[in-house]
Amino acid sequence: MKWTEKLLKKIGEYTHIILDWMVKLAVLVSKRSLKIFQMPFIISGKFTNFFRDVSRVLGETFTALFICAIGDLIAGIFLSGMTNTLQMFPGLLVLIPGAIGMRGNIFGALGSRLGSNLHIGILTPELKKSPVLNQNIISAIILTVIMSIFLAFAAKGFCILLGFESISIMDFTIISVLGGIFSGALLLPATILISIKSYENGWDPDNVTTPLIAASGDLFTIPSILLAVYILSWIRNGFAENILFAIFIILGIMGFAYGIRRGSHLKKIMVHSTPTLFLSSLFGTAAGTILNGSFSTILSNPSILALVPLFSGESGDLVSILGARLSSGLHIGSIESSLRPTEEALRNFAIIIILAVIIYPLIGVLAYFGSLVIGIQPVGLVNMVFISTAAGLMLTPLMLLIAFYLNAISYRKGLDPDNIVIPLSTSLTDPVANSFLVMMVLFTLGLTL
Repeated sequence: MKWTEKLLKKIGEYTHIILDWMVKLAVLVSKRSLKIFQMPFIISGKFTNFFRDVSRVLGETFTALFICAIGDLIAGIFLSGMTNTLQMFPGLLVLIPGAIGMRGNIFGALGSRLGSNLHIGILTPELKKSPVLNQNIISAIILTVIMSIFLAFAAKGFCILLGFESISIMDFTIISVLGGIFSGALLLPATILISIKSYENGWDPDNVTTPLIAASGDLFTIPSILLAVYILSWIRNGFAENILFAIFIILGIMGFAYGIRRGSHLKKIMVHSTPTLFLSSLFGTAAGTILNGSFSTILSNPSILALVPLFSGESGDLVSILGARLSSGLHIGSIESSLRPTEEALRNFAIIIILAVIIYPLIGVLAYFGSLVIGIQPVGLVNMVFISTAAGLMLTPLMLLIAFYLNAISYRKGLDPDNIVIPLSTSLTDPVANSFLVMMVLFTLGLTL
């Protein structure tokens, strides 16, 4: 009977072990199941908390982007009405995206610097003279002249390199510099007022200033270029054109020499901004060559020209908003200069993605109805929305990476992101944006270059 007792004892022990494991397994499964069932509520709660935290940011940025879209639409309407001018002045389309981008780069960076200075208390919201404000104003004037000259030479160089028919280097320079002066005269006070007044009224300049300035640049640049073209047509191939060309070259040289010798803040802006803007101008001109390369396609569908400033402008606005927010975060310490996105950086990514999903279909609708208003037969509402949305969603991940890594790397190298990120990020975005846009136009409409 002993062996029977031992067997029952062993059976009891193993039964206890099995039951114990079964209980543990049941508890584990129930806990995991509970977590799985709670997951939708947890995710929902996180989304709710996220939208509650960023609702003001989304409201401010969408409002600014919508206002910008109206400005970009007007610019697109102007551009779509320039087909005869573009044919009379071959190569001008190469200059236009770079000119638009350059204005946004110079004055967008100015607005970002003013926004950062307001955040950290260097600049006060009152419109009073200060060395920082004065040197920022001087830098914008000097950079406008210098970069307009460089942009003219870059446009001519690209035309020669790619075999495009084009106007002379003097024509390019007169149009570029006059256009820069006319638009800059409007953009400079607008930038200061937008930066200071938005901060004074409780709006974050990072969410408002950069896109509004960029849209203002789009809106003012194309009419300014048209005005410059009309002035050039009066003095073209004459003594006055030669004199004006020489004056602009001298002003550019003298302005640069003054900028790097006067004031530590002014010198810092010039030293940091000039190489960056040179690169930006090259990227902007490359964007123009992409459009010029498909000029025959665009001429047969002029409503696409109405979409070009809208798409490029809103893409530049989105990457500028992200760049400005990341830059301010680095300045005040809420974002680390890590090469891996932190939680705060990812929150900013999410904001831009949400805005992209909303804004790209919207600008397709605006371009369609804008074309109808001026009597241009558009390519169709569905096609226009699809082109804009598909190209925009392809571009968005690249914009996130460009803005983030430019911010992180420049800050780690001891450079001010305000002087670097917005010009480079928007200029890197321009040729890619135009490439995606042209690609989607050709894909959707079944055209060949």
